[in-house]
Amino acid sequence: MAVFSFLERERTFAHSGYNRWRIPTAALAIHLAIGQAYAFSVFNLPLNKQEGWKLSTIGWVFSIAIVFLGVSAALFGHWLEKVGPRRAMFAAACCFSGGFLVGALGIKMHSFPILLLGYGVLGGFGLGLGYISPVSTLIKWFPDRPGMATGMAIMGFGGGAMIASPLSVALMNHFRSPTSQGVAPAFVSLAVLYFIFMMFGVFTVRLPRPGWRPAGWSPPITPPKLVTTANVDVNEAMRTPQFWLLWWVLCLNVTAGIGVIGQASPMIQEIFFKGSRPAAAAGFVALLSLANMTGRFGWASLSDVIGRKATYTTFFVLGMALYAFVPHTRELNSVLLFVIAFVIILSMYGGGFSTIPAYLKDLYGTMQVGAIHGRILTAWSAAGIFGPVLVNYIREYEIDHGVAKADAYSLTMYLMACLLLVGLICNLCVRAVNPKHYYAGEMNADGTPAMPRTSAELAGGING
Repeated sequence: MAVFSFLERERTFAHSGYNRWRIPTAALAIHLAIGQAYAFSVFNLPLNKQEGWKLSTIGWVFSIAIVFLGVSAALFGHWLEKVGPRRAMFAAACCFSGGFLVGALGIKMHSFPILLLGYGVLGGFGLGLGYISPVSTLIKWFPDRPGMATGMAIMGFGGGAMIASPLSVALMNHFRSPTSQGVAPAFVSLAVLYFIFMMFGVFTVRLPRPGWRPAGWSPPITPPKLVTTANVDVNEAMRTPQFWLLWWVLCLNVTAGIGVIGQASPMIQEIFFKGSRPAAAAGFVALLSLANMTGRFGWASLSDVIGRKATYTTFFVLGMALYAFVPHTRELNSVLLFVIAFVIILSMYGGGFSTIPAYLKDLYGTMQVGAIHGRILTAWSAAGIFGPVLVNYIREYEIDHGVAKADAYSLTMYLMACLLLVGLICNLCVRAVNPKHYYAGEMNADGTPAMPRTSAELAGGING
């Protein structure tokens, strides 16, 4: 339709002299909106009180949303590279806002499956499309600082809860009545606000023209270790051991943090406030969101200096020590140490997300980094199940066997430290990609591959 012609990939190429620093604002508009997912825990207790659903049951909404984030990213990553970021961002805005509307209907009808279908499935598709849309675009605009670029793209997702948490609480308070906690009308309000906000990103995003480079920059003649100047097709990348090592690196790093995010609000209340300080808990969620956001930019920028492998090694080693220390903050009755520990943990959790696209770019090149990134985000989907299930069900098991609510999270913290040890081993095993996987086919004028072929396939054709 002509009315949607502005979504065409050909309409998104930047004119000569375009300021590349306008692109991060488009990425932030999308990621600050979809980052609301990290604030979903502020709805947990209100839904528990209003509908009588268990916290472990409500936790599945967040988990399913993350599952479909990864599924949609994997399914549509190649489509994104083909149609361009603008169309993908528009689809993300429609799905994410639509998920809120369907979810509100589910709450109004007291139907958990409809809530799950809305926010979890439809909203999850919006999360995935919105998450990957700006990443490969920013890497193309900032080949000189890919870590910083992905940090800019993804830090908004980590910071979205900083806005969404107090906003959601304020909306629920505004709509609260003797018979309702105000969750459903809050969902409708958020749907409208986020759609408008995301459309700013849709209209702002641009692609660099083929062959564009930053002024005064040229690719290094001798790239650093683990950094290639070649490219690898997305399907070929999945045949390399590096892809699956990084899949587990991301999965285990996310598992260790995502369960905490999903239950951050009730966790701090049960450990220190006996479930009676929702405003303080909302502040804790917002602080974790700030740490998540700043960590995405800070750690990814640092990875441009020390390398991606060293950055992930830091995440795992320091993370193990902090998770093992967290249970002792309860024994010390120190809210401050508890908060500091999780602020550092969440900064590294966010840093893991923003560093992985640059890690992939280093190993596989820029040609299809968005599609490869989409495939590897299935690790996030898996972690979206593992993390909340570990926190929620181990907590319930402990309480059912007589453990006080304030002490029911200790076993989970020690388990998270063990998972990070496995992640550390996987990261240490990462090596450079074998050149036989490099793409050796022809390129289209817009920089996309004409016929995906590897060096090994070409050699086989020549020798045969």
